[in-house]
Amino acid sequence: MKPIISASELVSESAGAKPPVLLDVRWSLGGPPGRPEYEAGHLPGAVYVDLDTELAGAPGSGGRHPLPDVAAFGAAMRRAGVSADTPVVVYDGGLGWGAARAWWLLRWAGHPDVRVLDGGLAAWNGELSKDVPEPVPGDFEPRPGALGLLDADGAASLARSGLLLDARAGERYRGEVEPIDRVGGHIPGAVSAPTTENVGPDGRFLAPEALAARFAALGATPGAEVAVYCGSGVSGAHEVLALELAGIPAALYAGSWSAWSSDPTRPVAVGPDPQ
Repeated sequence: MKPIISASELVSESAGAKPPVLLDVRWSLGGPPGRPEYEAGHLPGAVYVDLDTELAGAPGSGGRHPLPDVAAFGAAMRRAGVSADTPVVVYDGGLGWGAARAWWLLRWAGHPDVRVLDGGLAAWNGELSKDVPEPVPGDFEPRPGALGLLDADGAASLARSGLLLDARAGERYRGEVEPIDRVGGHIPGAVSAPTTENVGPDGRFLAPEALAARFAALGATPGAEVAVYCGSGVSGAHEVLALELAGIPAALYAGSWSAWSSDPTRPVAVGPDPQ
């Protein structure tokens, strides 16, 4: 199933016999919580999900956004009305990172039908609602493992045996700036692939053919093992989604640079080359 849905497709499906559960995952790195924006106006029927507390565990050695406790994540999804046999559509303010994190977690946890609203809220032309719904609790029970997941050792190994993509901005990859984590640079062997280059000016994903060409130029050749990391496992999920659109399965190093760089025993490369 295609991992994204257009606004027009969402309108049609929402009026159908089995409308999707809508999750609002507005979030921005270092920005204010998305809840006030949600309460000011959201897609009718959408339930707000907080990335920092429901789609991530407490920050620590596992990074700034480690994976949440599986049982706690399942409970949060059930509270939001998610069931195993009900389609789910997630969206955010337009960047796509928060929505992609929810998409990745639900798919990794075994939900078979999750899509991201392409272009996010900015692509929606319909009315917005201020009504906060009280959804009927769902029955979703996470069964992790449906998508590839790496730890630090796995990422280090794959950077040499396959293709490890760094989804952060190029200047952070090169180590020229590091506004958040302990040290700048990248995992030795990783290839720079900013996730911002997966979308057009309107925030919507490039065509699958264009994405496939982009990733092929970076080394995603047939049969290559591919994985992605970013700062804390959020924008990296967006790149995994872009790779799926291109027909390329990819694992995620969820701890990403925030976990890697917090360990002083891990090597750090700087500059434009993978090394």
